[in-house]
Amino acid sequence: MSDAAPARPTLRCGLVILAAGASTRMGAPKQLLEVAGKCLLARAVEAALASPAWPVVVVLGANASAIRPVLAPYPVLVTENEAWSEGMAASIRAGIHTLQQFSHHVDAALLALCDQPAFCADTIDRLLIAQRTTGRTIVAARYAGRCAAPALFLREHFPALVALTGEAGARALLNEQPERVACVDLPELELDLDTPSDFAALRKIGAGAPAPSP
Repeated sequence: MSDAAPARPTLRCGLVILAAGASTRMGAPKQLLEVAGKCLLARAVEAALASPAWPVVVVLGANASAIRPVLAPYPVLVTENEAWSEGMAASIRAGIHTLQQFSHHVDAALLALCDQPAFCADTIDRLLIAQRTTGRTIVAARYAGRCAAPALFLREHFPALVALTGEAGARALLNEQPERVACVDLPELELDLDTPSDFAALRKIGAGAPAPSP
């Protein structure tokens, strides 16, 4: 008889891409900004689809009619957050609701942003590995001195996620009880694209991050 510990069951993790913002500071939908030959939203979607996470939910809001055609080639669930002007919490609520409607059997949700050029399938893999090795119920990327998105939440946190309000999103869940959170150092994710100067700086250094894994 083997003394090896039994393998942990595979985590059934859905992924929610938050892409509902109005890009006010950018002055144009940043979801459609092209980086290394693909728009930011397509890059995020391809990263998600190249990972073990399933299903993939994309939450749209402002400029949804202009952005939705980008998603036509991809096997993703698209939901429109009519309350997008409330802030990120409303998009998290919409994404978790859609995920739960599609499957009652997901064990976790990974929340991701679409404006981080360095986000890729390896990012997702590292968060999933950290959850498996630590057993923590929340796993988040750490950069700029704090834990932030992308972040993985086990199902037990879904009620808290759908109760969120306002612009801060899940920040409190990630930082107020650090003993529950495993953090993965991903300093490359500190670069996000919020303003024209952010985008100009990225282009200046060579159009930035590598394309998502095939």
